[in-house]
Amino acid sequence: MNNPIELSLEQQFNLRSFETQVEKMTREQAQHFLLKLYEQMMLREATYKHLLKHQWGIEPHFQGE
Repeated sequence: MNNPIELSLEQQFNLRSFETQVEKMTREQAQHFLLKLYEQMMLREATYKHLLKHQWGIEPHFQGE
């Protein structure tokens, strides 16, 4: 894995568009946005962990499943 992962052209465009939106935010809007973004990142990580545990069969099974 010596090749770094690069953004697609569409992702680069979306990033530039996002950058333009962020530049127009107030400080308070940016702080609120960052907090919500961080929360979503944590939820995504927890979801990935749950799905991987389930897929790999290492998740404890509860009664009723």
